[in-house]
Amino acid sequence: MTDLQKIMQQAQEMQARMAEAQEKMNEVEAEGIAGAGMVKVTLKGKGELASVSIDPSLMNDDAEILEDLIKAAHADARRRLDEALQKAMQEVTSGLGGMLPGFKLPF
Repeated sequence: MTDLQKIMQQAQEMQARMAEAQEKMNEVEAEGIAGAGMVKVTLKGKGELASVSIDPSLMNDDAEILEDLIKAAHADARRRLDEALQKAMQEVTSGLGGMLPGFKLPF
């Protein structure tokens, strides 16, 4: 019976840490840059576009160039966001793998 209580306690702790991880992930932001900093895109933890900054000098250029720079900045922000989220998740879930032997975390 003690083993079952221990497993239940560990499961509750894991649930609390996972909730903490999700909350922390929502707070993460990442900035992507393209065109030597002339275009900047900021994404929030769930991939929500938080801001776009375009150097005014680009407004006179061909629209296709600007579109490509925005896409490149977004791709850079997405890559940085994924890295930041992975790091945040590892920090929050460190030590959970050993809590329940044989249980594998989904990341």
